[in-house]
Amino acid sequence: MITIDDIQQARMNIAAHIHRTPLIHSNSLSNLSGAEVYLKLENLQKTGSFKVRGAFNKLLSVAEERVIAASMGNHAQAVAYAAGKLGKKAAIVMPETAAIVKQEATRGYGAEVILHGEKFNDALDFALSRRDAVFIHPFDDDAVIAGQGTAGLEIVEDLTHIDAVLVPVGGGGLIAGIAAAIKALSPRTQVIGVQASAAPSACVSFGEHAVCDRVPGNTIADGIAVGRVGERTLSLMGRHVDRMITVAEDPIARSILLFLERKKLVVEGAGAVPLAALLENAEEFRGQRVVLVVSGGNIDFTLIDRIILKGLITSNRIGVFSVVIDDVAGSLHSLTGIIGARKANILNVAHDRAAANVSIGRAKVEFTVEVRGKDHLAEVFAALRDKGFEVSAGPTKAGSA
Repeated sequence: MITIDDIQQARMNIAAHIHRTPLIHSNSLSNLSGAEVYLKLENLQKTGSFKVRGAFNKLLSVAEERVIAASMGNHAQAVAYAAGKLGKKAAIVMPETAAIVKQEATRGYGAEVILHGEKFNDALDFALSRRDAVFIHPFDDDAVIAGQGTAGLEIVEDLTHIDAVLVPVGGGGLIAGIAAAIKALSPRTQVIGVQASAAPSACVSFGEHAVCDRVPGNTIADGIAVGRVGERTLSLMGRHVDRMITVAEDPIARSILLFLERKKLVVEGAGAVPLAALLENAEEFRGQRVVLVVSGGNIDFTLIDRIILKGLITSNRIGVFSVVIDDVAGSLHSLTGIIGARKANILNVAHDRAAANVSIGRAKVEFTVEVRGKDHLAEVFAALRDKGFEVSAGPTKAGSA
């Protein structure tokens, strides 16, 4: 069981190897949530996430030359980077579903990448089976936890009178370390863990006071898509964490978009879950001083356009709807004229004469439009219906494919 002394020692160990990341106030997110919001920007850490803290603290204690780790991406890059800096050789086992950008980044730091299995636990079991290198656990290790806890020291040193700190949770290493540090130095501060609803192992385990396996579903918060919380981390969470929250995919996507728009920050899904939790529970945190731990920024840029689109739809900045029209000359022109008159910007039009449940001589037209928000979209719908058009909100099955 790690203590504040272990975390303070870890800070001395790794100080020369990491960034002390900034803790910044956000006016825009404060206004949006009603809380006084601060951001601990671990997305600006070396290798793009907090993981390098624990990796350095662990590897500095390892005498052997060869190390091995299992990771979805961030721990992989951290171990690869730390090993290279300390003159060690690293092999990283990643599931075959790991983002290619994270695979290539890990190779770029000089590590051997081994792809095995579809889920993180598959990669973890394979790495544990190897006997030719020292295994560096991504979260369930005292030295790793103590290293991650150094972020908590920085938070309480940089800001006083904190009401709550919201921390992303996968295997629990980050929140275990941060909670141990914060509760030792600021006992009144609530430490709240946040998980994606699709990967709730730590949340379920926290409630049951025992490790509970949960196979992760698909989530854009892939960095915390862990099926089993750690034994050490759960024990520390039970001692120091106040509660856990889960958030769905739409709020996570919206939060990624908000970080881009409002703060000009690239934040991965795992790093965005604290903001999603804050906005989904805004009334609870209203008026409080809240720190969001932005754990990483290693987003898969091949998916970011889809994530942004999902965020725009969720925040009612883009509307998708279909209209049934007579399939005659001028009908589509009349329709687009009504939409244009309401100052909605048409982004895409799909014209389907063979749509199901549409009679011969009529056609279904699906629009994707840019609007100012929900009220503006409602104005467009009302104008179309006033002219006798049938409007259905949301994409059709064909349009979604």
